Amino acid sequence: MIGTHIIELEESESTNRYAFNLLSKNDVAEGTVITAMYQSSGRGLGNNKWESEKGKNLTLSIILYPSFLPLDKQFMLNKMISLGIYDMISHLIQNIQTVKIKWPNDIYIGNKKVSGTLIENAIVGNTFQQAIIGIGININQDIFFSDATNPVSLKNITNKEFDKKECLDLLCSCIEERYSQLKDSFYNLLDEEYLSALFRKDELATYIYKNQMIVAAIKEISEEGKLILETIEKEIIECNFKEIEFVI
Repeated sequence: MIGTHIIELEESESTNRYAFNLLSKNDVAEGTVITAMYQSSGRGLGNNKWESEKGKNLTLSIILYPSFLPLDKQFMLNKMISLGIYDMISHLIQNIQTVKIKWPNDIYIGNKKVSGTLIENAIVGNTFQQAIIGIGININQDIFFSDATNPVSLKNITNKEFDKKECLDLLCSCIEERYSQLKDSFYNLLDEEYLSALFRKDELATYIYKNQMIVAAIKEISEEGKLILETIEKEIIECNFKEIEFVI
């Protein structure tokens, strides 16, 4: 289903924005993928920008209709997508370095960011109407010029060029498999594998919380998707996104 219909754009401000406009005018098949050779205003979480050299990387959006998902399981959609991208990247680099999911949905290789995701949900009443999944994966870019502190590409890691079409096909297949698990309510499996792949899980590391430097270890993710840490002083902290900063 995912990737059966692909819309290929030479350039777009944002594939997520294109998907929203498309949905406002047409019935769109679930699993439709919109890709762009170049995004002029690619976005990440919050106010973050996504740098991508034209023709070098994967920048895309996937349209899903997860009406089967209870609203209190909303973060499961994030886990499903994160694991799908994690599966794809792990396969491509073949464990050259450790691949991890940095909460909530970045993919890291070592201490460097190779992928970011922006999920935008539309909810009507108690039902998911649609989800637009914006994904950026650094594939063949050699040099990064933005002020992002730690970008990396698959080519940087492996010293080889990748076929972007093959990468997209693999990504669609990996997300399809994880989406099937979500549909089948394999919540425990998704929970366990997300936690197992989590960047800095159970490792003492430095963070900035409420403008103060703390040393803590990630212990859990709450049902609502909050990050739960235990400080070196044994204090438990529960954070929403943007309430805490990873010191990399």
